[in-house]
Amino acid sequence: METNNQTTVNTPEKKSGNKGFAIVFALLILIGGTYGVIKYLHAQQHEETDDAQVVSTISPVIPRVSGYIKDVRVKDNQQVRKGDTLVILDNRDFMVSLAQAEAGLASAKSNAHVAGAGIQVAQANIHTSEVNIGTVEAQIESAKVNLWRAEKDFERYGNLIKDHSITQQQYEEALANKQLAEKQLAILETQRQSADRQAKAISTQKAVSTGQVSVADATIKQREAEVESAQLSLSYTVITAAIDGQVGKVNLQPGQYLAAGQSLFSIVPLDEKWVIANFKETQLTRMELGQKVSITVDAYPDVALEGTVVSFSPATGAIQSLLPPDNASGNFVKVVQRIPVRIDFEEGHDPAFMAKLRTGMNVLVDVHL
Repeated sequence: METNNQTTVNTPEKKSGNKGFAIVFALLILIGGTYGVIKYLHAQQHEETDDAQVVSTISPVIPRVSGYIKDVRVKDNQQVRKGDTLVILDNRDFMVSLAQAEAGLASAKSNAHVAGAGIQVAQANIHTSEVNIGTVEAQIESAKVNLWRAEKDFERYGNLIKDHSITQQQYEEALANKQLAEKQLAILETQRQSADRQAKAISTQKAVSTGQVSVADATIKQREAEVESAQLSLSYTVITAAIDGQVGKVNLQPGQYLAAGQSLFSIVPLDEKWVIANFKETQLTRMELGQKVSITVDAYPDVALEGTVVSFSPATGAIQSLLPPDNASGNFVKVVQRIPVRIDFEEGHDPAFMAKLRTGMNVLVDVHL
């Protein structure tokens, strides 16, 4: 009798437990199904990836000349403006180089002045030679007239001496006058030849001086270029910020030697940021430029940001890596590739919040197809 009573009591409890389990199981199926349908419908109109980071243009600070550090004007994580002085190098060697270049320029200008004066002197000498040649030519013409007259007198006196119409002395004077006129003409012709040779020599000297002026002008241009180069090198001893932003870690000390082209630290702008999202190649089927994007930053999950798809990379990330894979060698294993996609933030976001974003932060992007 006791056994029958126990059976009668336990049966309702077992049915109640089965009913509760069925309700919970049904709720789980309903919730799971609803969640699955929601995710399916969402996937039909969205593409998501968490392989995305905040990116900005990082400006490296690189010295253009080698030298020893004289002063460091910035500290770690300091905000700077474009043109602010960051590092100063010891400029004494560069000042000496500039002084040498300026002295060379002054010497070149002096040489050009001397060469120019030589041209002026040669030109004056040429003018004098031309005057001398003209004078000698006039004297030659006069001497030719004198010689003609002396020859005629000598011929007449020769005829008269035969008739004893003149004395021997008169005949000898006519002969002497003729010989004197001949010698004077010969002397003048020699002087003319000498003047011609002198004029040619002066012309050659002028050509040489003109060439020296050309060389001096070229030397001046070269020295001016050297002065400009020395001035530039001297200006490069003051290293300034190329953009507005915030510097990273500054691991520099006064007295440290820097080589030209050595990367010192970087400046990261605070207002120019965008997102690079690496989508699987199978996710790009329906993605297009201009589509809206919801962006969630891991560091600030409660802040919703909006963006726009602006460009697709022309190549996969693997191909653009330092050592791209070569599928033609070894065994081939198909790997889904990822394509970098640039997403720009929409305007209108709080500037104070945008300034809090740091380059390299992880984000979740949701592209609205």
